[in-house]
Amino acid sequence: MVTINENYLKLKAGYLFPEIARRVNAFAEANPSAAIIKLGIGDVTEPLPQACRDAMTQAIQDMGQRETFKGYGPEQGYLWLREKIAQHDFQSRGCKIDASEIFVSDGSKCDCGNILDILGDDNSIAATDPVYPVYVDTNVMAGHTGEADDSGKYGGLTYLPISADNDFTAQIPSEKVDIIYLCFPNNPTGAVATKENLQAWVDYAKENGSLILFDAAYEAFITDPAIPHSIYEIEGARDCAIEFRSFSKNAGFTGTRCALTVVPKSLTVKASNGEEVQLWTLWNRRQCTKFNGVSYIVQRGAEAVYSAEGQAQIKALIAFYLENAQIIRDRLSAAGLKVYGGTNAPYVWVKTPESFSSWDFFDKLLQAANVVGTPGSGFGAAGEGYFRISAFNSRANVEEAMARVTANLKL
Repeated sequence: MVTINENYLKLKAGYLFPEIARRVNAFAEANPSAAIIKLGIGDVTEPLPQACRDAMTQAIQDMGQRETFKGYGPEQGYLWLREKIAQHDFQSRGCKIDASEIFVSDGSKCDCGNILDILGDDNSIAATDPVYPVYVDTNVMAGHTGEADDSGKYGGLTYLPISADNDFTAQIPSEKVDIIYLCFPNNPTGAVATKENLQAWVDYAKENGSLILFDAAYEAFITDPAIPHSIYEIEGARDCAIEFRSFSKNAGFTGTRCALTVVPKSLTVKASNGEEVQLWTLWNRRQCTKFNGVSYIVQRGAEAVYSAEGQAQIKALIAFYLENAQIIRDRLSAAGLKVYGGTNAPYVWVKTPESFSSWDFFDKLLQAANVVGTPGSGFGAAGEGYFRISAFNSRANVEEAMARVTANLKL
């Protein structure tokens, strides 16, 4: 008899974004004339930077000539891209990261889940709440949790609530945990972590032999010069942290797929026999076995991000989305709602009116204003009573959406 991975059956609710799509599709079918504006899923809308398109076009031409044709590339990514990443994203900020410690991939979402391949099944795990669902759900799928309770919290996980009550700062747990998921700038709240806060986490990890999985997918949106862009700006982080990054949000690669994971060679953990094991070696073996690398064409596009033209173009893209976020903040604040985030991240985190749950507010916006956002409870129990609005859309759609929301909800 065929057996299944019954851990998937613990996922009582549908994955957040497919559930949003289901509700939106049902509403659209019932209301075919409704002009729905989607500010829910964090997908970009503006075209790829010209520098990236030009580089990818040239790469396609390369593939048409025997002399420049590329077949299988290195599973870790082409060295010319990894060297650019190391120089521009890390070494320029004082981070001692070598190109050999960078692994190019097809998405940080994939890597956040795939990293569990090299980690044991008996680790204790902590994650902020609310949180990007992939961190929790992949651990559920891997059998690292118990069942979910009525609030959606899974047994065996340590939840670190972040809300307006604690200034959206993740509190270090009193007990020892092995794996810590941190995402800053935070998805979904838009909050950032100070150097002092991250130093405290690194100190805790080193003292307890813990591993920090640091998702920096939105670092390009940081506007405050005092806020670290990388965990490796923190003293000691090379010995206790893995960092995930992506080209999706800074350069619009959500449909193109290119990201990276940094695994320092100095990062070791103890095996059951007490032997020190280098995580870089395990991750490299995992990638060589299960991954064939990102296409040459896409990597040439990513390399162009670091050209002078590419840097100017992505800077303009980021400024555009941050202006959208400012419009959302200003309009909703003027309407009487409490808003957070949106200054160092492309997400605005909204406190729902007292009479609305997160999903009630979702339904109200969809039905009354034909605007789609993301219910905070979909990111965890502590997200109840909040709502995420994404700045990833055209200026016209953002302006129209805010006009509809403020007019139709009578806030």
